[in-house]
Amino acid sequence: MFSFLHAADIHLDSPLKGLEEYQDAPLEQIRIAARRAFDNLVDLAVEEKVAFVLLAGDLYDGDWKDYNTGIYFLSRMGRLQDAGIRVFMVSGNHDAASQITRSLRLPGNVTLFPYRHAGTHILDDYGVALYGQSFSDRSVTDDLTGNYPQGNPAFFNIGLLHTSLNGRTGHEPYAPCTLDALRSKGYQYWALGHVHQREEVSSDPWVVFPGTIQGRHIRETGSKGCTLVRVQDERVVSVEHRELDVLRWVLCRVDAALSESVEQLLDNVRDIVQEERARADGRPIAVRIVLEGKTPLHGSLHEKSLQLHEELRGVAASFGDVWIEKVRVNTRKPEGSLFIGGESPVESLRTSIEALEFETSSLMEFIPEFEKLRSKLPPELLADSDPFRPDEEELSAMREEVKELLMGKIEQRGQHEH
Repeated sequence: MFSFLHAADIHLDSPLKGLEEYQDAPLEQIRIAARRAFDNLVDLAVEEKVAFVLLAGDLYDGDWKDYNTGIYFLSRMGRLQDAGIRVFMVSGNHDAASQITRSLRLPGNVTLFPYRHAGTHILDDYGVALYGQSFSDRSVTDDLTGNYPQGNPAFFNIGLLHTSLNGRTGHEPYAPCTLDALRSKGYQYWALGHVHQREEVSSDPWVVFPGTIQGRHIRETGSKGCTLVRVQDERVVSVEHRELDVLRWVLCRVDAALSESVEQLLDNVRDIVQEERARADGRPIAVRIVLEGKTPLHGSLHEKSLQLHEELRGVAASFGDVWIEKVRVNTRKPEGSLFIGGESPVESLRTSIEALEFETSSLMEFIPEFEKLRSKLPPELLADSDPFRPDEEELSAMREEVKELLMGKIEQRGQHEH
């Protein structure tokens, strides 16, 4: 029997993107989180005495500012070399964007698969054949599986591939392929990368996205880590998720309909955060609070949103290891709430607000100075999360907040009129 670790999407020294705007953000913890998680990966490999480690792309996060990222990686590979553990890796789209990466001299225990064709490495001691192809640039849109050789029936065959498979929400469609194409190669295990959420796509053969080892923002919630695989008699006998993350992102949806007062709502939030904190097993957590449901508190929650945010920050501070990343009020008015009616100017304005819609492009037209400022920002700040071009979720939340604030004022005016 032997075992190996499969990890991907490390994104060492990934830059912070806009987190400085959040009060109380544990910036230093987030800044070094990927390194600490990678240290946990190395520790796990040594403790489990694995035969080898597979890194399925995006070890780095684009071009480096200096060699410190590479020096850190080489030092950790040296520790694995001292333990007799080999490392096999393919480059992904983020790795291919780095010029320094290409000139980095790897230690003897690390093998990077070529990018012009699929390479093969045989480990006779374990009866293993490994196959992989790196990205030649950051936008590989071809199906690479056709370059991979057929599996050797005399070996346990493993394929490394950085791919979107047949598409995954929130991920660029790089190196697309199908499950049938992977199965046709006759491999016993496919070590995939690129998708940051863990997914066991198939168990016959095993096709696995291990997910990223450390969440970097609120879209990467929950437990993050790697996959530990045990093999006996050329057959996978166990596939286990092992946690490596050191800080966890949590989305807390709270049904405000269960609360009769703001004080009770805060108590309910406290209970939910406490449960999430327990699940994190001692890790600090960054929490987004989303208040939902039909509630008589709807108007006051929107009208006093700043005060509510401060009170929720206080709830988080009482735990010591909880940070409120953002608060969203997505509540609705209960049935039978005030309806102004008639053909008054106030009612016409209310109807117009209800129909309010806007797109990112119209925001730029509305405030042209935004585009001028955006053009002066460094490209790395705009790569994934452009504050001047919000995604649909952000845009929808902004629209609803504007509507609710205006509607609250209109209803107050309507009450005065009646």
